[in-house]
Order: sequence, then C-alpha cells, then structure tokens
Amino acid sequence: MASHRRPKQPRRTRRVSVLTATAAAAVALTTQAAQAEPKASEKEVKEKVDKLYEDAEGATEKYNGAKEKQKKLEKQVDNLQDSVARGQDDLNDMRNGLGSMATAQYRTGGVDPSVQLFLSSDPDSYLDKASTLDQLSTKQAESLKKIQSKQRDLAQQRKEASDKLEDLADTRKELGEKKKKIQAKLSEARKLLNTLTADERARLAAQQARADRAASSRVDLGSDASASQRAAAALNAAKSKIGAPYVWGATGPSSFDCSGLTSWAYNQAGVSLPRISQDQAKAGTQIGRGQLAPGDLVIFYGDQHHVGFYAGNGQILHAPKPGAGVRYESINNMPFQFGVRIG
Repeated sequence: MASHRRPKQPRRTRRVSVLTATAAAAVALTTQAAQAEPKASEKEVKEKVDKLYEDAEGATEKYNGAKEKQKKLEKQVDNLQDSVARGQDDLNDMRNGLGSMATAQYRTGGVDPSVQLFLSSDPDSYLDKASTLDQLSTKQAESLKKIQSKQRDLAQQRKEASDKLEDLADTRKELGEKKKKIQAKLSEARKLLNTLTADERARLAAQQARADRAASSRVDLGSDASASQRAAAALNAAKSKIGAPYVWGATGPSSFDCSGLTSWAYNQAGVSLPRISQDQAKAGTQIGRGQLAPGDLVIFYGDQHHVGFYAGNGQILHAPKPGAGVRYESINNMPFQFGVRIG
C-alpha cells in the first residue's frame, strides 16, 4: 500500500518561515507600542523644552569660556611670533657685525705679528694696531656670547609659541564640540515643539509673551538703594534692554545671553567683568541672600551657569533663555547660590 505521509519540509525553509514569523511579530509589537505611547501634553513638552534650554545655557557658558581662552591664546601667539621675528632680526644683525669684525681681523692678522713688528719701520705704530686687534678679539668674544644667549632665547620663545599653537588647536576643537552640543539641545527642543499642533504652539507663545509683559511691567522692586553708584548704573543699563532677545553667545547691544547682559551692563558703568558666569561669580565679594542690594549679581545653579542682576524686592533682571527676552523674574524661580557685590 502506497505511503501518503506528508513529505518533510526542508530545514532551511522551516528556518526562514520561523524568522519571518518572528520578524512579523516584532513589527506588530513595535507598532502596537508606538500606537499605545500617548502623545506628550503641552505641559510635558514645555517642561522638557525648558530643561533642554537650561542644558543649552550651561553648555553656552562653557562655550563662552572656551572662546575667551581662544582669544587670549591668539593674542599670546601673535605676541610671541612678533617677538621671535624681532629677535631673529637682532640675531641677524649680531651675526653680520661679528662677520665684519672677523673680516677686519683676518685682513690685519694675515702675517705673523712678530714678523710684522720686525719689518715695521714704525714699531710704535704697529703696537697701537696690535692693541686694536686685541680689542677686536674681546668684542668678538662678547658678540659670540650675546649671539648664543639670543639663540637660546629664540629657541625658548619658539617652543612656547609652538605649545600655545597646540593649545589653540585643542581649544578650537573644543569650541566646535561645545557648539555642536548647544545646537543639538536647541534642535531637540525645536523637534519637541513641532510635535505640538499649531494651536498648541500658539498658546505657548502667547503664554510666554504674557509672562514677558507681566514680568516687565508689574514688578514691585521696593527700595532702589543700590550697592553702589556703579551697581546702580549697571542695573539701569540692563533695564534699558528689557525685551531684548536671548541669543546664545551674544554680548549685546541688541541681544544677550545671561553673562553677556551682566558684562555688557557693567561695562556701560565703566567696570570690566569677566565674560562667563563662573568667572563673574569670583569677580567681587560673595554675599548671602539677605545682603543683596539692587545691582548685585546673583548666581544660580550648582555649576554657576546662570547669572542675573538683583533688582530689589526678591526680583532679578536677567536674560533667561532662548525664546524669552530680558525680563524681571522671581529670585525663587531658580536654585539660588549666592550674590556677588562688584567693587
């Protein structure tokens, strides 16, 4: 009787079928998970965007620090290169002078001195010339020492310039990396905002605009007894920029980041402040919250990446974040570290 047993499926075919089924199941699970993931609310998006802006600001202050270091290194390299060039010219002049002395000495000393004295019709005149030759030899020795010293100085300056150039290259690379980090944070924030509908984005923009107007027009600053005349002048300069947009790396006069505003404003008062918030935190006398007077700097966050002016009555005036202009805000809105009194 003939066998009707079903022929065995080739092993490779079975494996492909199993893999196909597994892949299909994975796709189905991924699709279900994607469908099941709820859309973030306006509030959640805003919180995430604000956190990204905060991270971007911290990266901005590091970028500003690297940029300041680059400026200093470029100036140092230029000065060293100028010094090396001048030193090389001096060295060339020394060598030329030494060559002239050597030529003169050769011309007068081509005959043995004792023979010259024997043949001379005027021994006294020859002795005068011999004394001059001795002086030339002494000058020649001194010139050699000066040349050797100059060569050592130039070698040291060239080495220092070479080291500075390496530091400069590293700093430029660091700048590029920090710039990418800032741009990545801001790009991520834009992508999050783009997940909202047009109406939702319009609502957030309107809320921000209302917050800016309220912060700028209905603030009770209390007494205006400033820490000093210069502090008062700096605070008044900052007040003149209320509404100016926050732009990372900007130092005015039309846009600012946080430390760009404080350094620009104090510059208007005749005081030069360091560029970044961490350095501004060390630019004066550190004071506690209860000692703050209008015009004092206020430092926020553990890494000191944000700075603003104390404006009075628990308010600060600062450049807050991308998308917001220079404005007043409660000192309680960020983690206070300490105040800094300039001068």
